Amino acid sequence: MRIASLLASGTELVCALGAGDSLVARSHECDHPEWVRGLPALSRPTFDTSLASCEIDRVVRERLRAGQPLYEVDEELLAALAPDVLITQTHCEVCAVTPADLTQEAALRLRRTPVVALATGTLDGILEGFLNVAGVIERREAGEELVTGIRRRLALIQEKTRPLPQPTVVCLEWIDPIFLMGNWGPELVAQSGGTELLGAPGGHSVGAQWEDVLRADPLVLLVAPCGFGIERTLTEMPILAKKPGWNDLRAVRSGRVVVADGNRYFHRSGPGTLETAEILAEILHPHEFPPRHENKAWQSYPSRRGVH
Repeated sequence: MRIASLLASGTELVCALGAGDSLVARSHECDHPEWVRGLPALSRPTFDTSLASCEIDRVVRERLRAGQPLYEVDEELLAALAPDVLITQTHCEVCAVTPADLTQEAALRLRRTPVVALATGTLDGILEGFLNVAGVIERREAGEELVTGIRRRLALIQEKTRPLPQPTVVCLEWIDPIFLMGNWGPELVAQSGGTELLGAPGGHSVGAQWEDVLRADPLVLLVAPCGFGIERTLTEMPILAKKPGWNDLRAVRSGRVVVADGNRYFHRSGPGTLETAEILAEILHPHEFPPRHENKAWQSYPSRRGVH
């Protein structure tokens, strides 16, 4: 079987199901496992992703208003590779390639190619999507084992954190302008023993005012912009730190502002979702969970290396 993935979490899922050797192509965002970078990339963004977050927001809004695509697919290469299965997503037109990014001509070329799309914003929906993909690529048993294992480990985290104090949290998935983390983010916070004050579980990320964050005054402020790693997020943190009332926030006063890898963990609906729950447990309950991911997937802001 020949599999083309237009989604980073789809690529990770195929590999977790033991079918990585069937991958013939990936999206421009696929980077895990490391070896998939050697596969042909089928997509590219149509705007400069190195812009500051405020400029990215402006360009994306302009292109969406004009009905212009955010991503382009190399349809000639896709046709030449002739995949048996194409994996994509239909949940968010901003975050990754969707079937709508394919032209009608490309869709006709692929009319006999099963297109399986991950299309959810909830943890249960993510795991159901895993089973769906596993069935399409003839790895149903591996899919069931993967989902059972994830559910078991999530339950263990929840069981361990249930009797602990549940710190209040606000998760931001964009800095300028401010967007609150939605989708599975608030669910993961709850699974990991925290209380999300502003984000809506299962729904798309929504914009907010800085005053909303000030009023919520969380014990933990987690900043994990969609598509940004830690280093890139750190370059934009001064935007938040210069806002009025920053130093009055409980999270700032108690040293519990956290920058996390939004690209690799918090915004991918793949098998790494489980690891994101473990990362959150470390952040929210540092005395109960060893900091295995600190300085790799998350770090305090300002940096407090060696302090827990």
